[in-house]
Amino acid sequence: MAKSKPKSQKSAKTPKTEKSTLDLKERLIQKRKAAQAKKELTSILSTAVGGGLFLGLILFLVGGIKAAVPGVLAVIILSLSYKYPNYALIAFIIYVPIGGTITYYIGNSPILQLAKDAFYIPALIGLWQNLKKRRLPLIIPQGIKTPLFILLGICILTLLFVNGSQQFNPTPAAPFKPVPKEFPLGMGILGLKVFLGYVPLIGCFYYTIRNKKDFLRITRLQIVMIIICCVLGIIQYAFLLVGICEGTKDAEGAALFKATLEARCYFGGSLVYSPSQGMIRLPGTFVAPWQWAWFLISSTFFSFATGFSDPSLLWRIAGLSSMAAVFINAVISGQRIALALVPTCFVLCLLLTGQLANLKRFIPVFGGLAMILGIAIASNPAVIQERTESFVSRWEASPPYEFITQQFEEVWKNLDGPLGNGLGRATNSARAFGDTKLVETYYPKVMHEVGLFGVLGFLALVTTLTIICFRTYRLIKNRNFRSYGAAMWVFILFISYNTYYYPLDVDPVAVYYWFAAGILLKLPEIDRLERLQEEQAERVQGQKSKQKK
Repeated sequence: MAKSKPKSQKSAKTPKTEKSTLDLKERLIQKRKAAQAKKELTSILSTAVGGGLFLGLILFLVGGIKAAVPGVLAVIILSLSYKYPNYALIAFIIYVPIGGTITYYIGNSPILQLAKDAFYIPALIGLWQNLKKRRLPLIIPQGIKTPLFILLGICILTLLFVNGSQQFNPTPAAPFKPVPKEFPLGMGILGLKVFLGYVPLIGCFYYTIRNKKDFLRITRLQIVMIIICCVLGIIQYAFLLVGICEGTKDAEGAALFKATLEARCYFGGSLVYSPSQGMIRLPGTFVAPWQWAWFLISSTFFSFATGFSDPSLLWRIAGLSSMAAVFINAVISGQRIALALVPTCFVLCLLLTGQLANLKRFIPVFGGLAMILGIAIASNPAVIQERTESFVSRWEASPPYEFITQQFEEVWKNLDGPLGNGLGRATNSARAFGDTKLVETYYPKVMHEVGLFGVLGFLALVTTLTIICFRTYRLIKNRNFRSYGAAMWVFILFISYNTYYYPLDVDPVAVYYWFAAGILLKLPEIDRLERLQEEQAERVQGQKSKQKK
């Protein structure tokens, strides 16, 4: 009689068979997830398109095609942004520097100025709901909660008692003048959104960036957008120079010195180009020239960070190339503040991030960039001279420190009370709701709206954030991550206490400030994950070595 095989031999499986079975199961699970995700996307897209077309038809009958197209796009974008907040936030960052150009191509509606929030607000709501389920906080870092809530409380008091009083007890009109039509509460709500509406971006990008791959993707995307916008800025200048766009050459009198939308040159919005008067103010891809200037200033920090910190040599070269493009645009844009602050911020980064000691590594690249800048300067000596003379004459006529002091004094004299004159009363975008005052420096502007307590509350918020960001980047062990974090901290430090003009009120700094904080605060976590993976890889390698022996 034949002997039967032992049970253990029948059921035994080789490790290779078990591994292939597991791989097959994983692939099946992934396919099932992909099919489900595709089904969900198709369902939400078809619903959004249907709803958008229905709304678009109604808007078309009321206001024509210019009202219908934004309405259809708004419904689709809002729906997808809510469902996929991480992708929406990436789209938001892409849209910020090109939004001005898109706005004027679609139709120059005031609603389109807020189009970027169609990505941000639904994404914020969707992310907040996801975090609530997982019991995670939206406000990051937790250390800013106290000053933020105190400041928010002051703002709500101003909204209720100052804006509310203006709404229900309006100031009587002067004799023989019509009563001004205002909506102070609407102005206050929009003013609050402009003032503190982007603070949650810290938490949004903290959770959007999950690992090193996400971090590199988003920082490199930023460099790509800087290069694209700077190239378009150079093309815009070239078009004006050769006469493809006329600018304000043919204007007369005061119009030679005033930025107008009629002079628009393919990209961005209002510009001045009166070379006969030595007056050039280009908007690049933004709505207004001074927004372009602050894009160039803020881009210096992102270009520096990638140029000195990216693990890939190719992307380091791309980062330094984007910095060269920023320098060129700072010269040709005609913006005095960009010409002054772009090189100043570069030197500041070198000194405060410790990269001055590593300059030897970048001498060949710097040599190439210096040659490009040298050729640009040598071929346009008149432009360089005009910009320098314009900057010097402006400084002599009105030194920044005197201008800031004067603005503080003027606002202090005209304060209506400890809670200020009302949220939105010095916010440009709120002028549709009533009369606003132009206050050209940031902290006097905050004082005008929310009073002295509001200024102190905001200072407490940004100081707390600056200190936390400094402590955070000092905890990072990885050299590249630490260098990137240091550049972001310098940017946060610089913007926190800058009061010349009001970059924290409008694009792009109103977004980039909080965006930079979100990236920095995530870096220690990414650093920790990378070190854990390295330790695990070393353990696996050690086990393999032992098995071979």
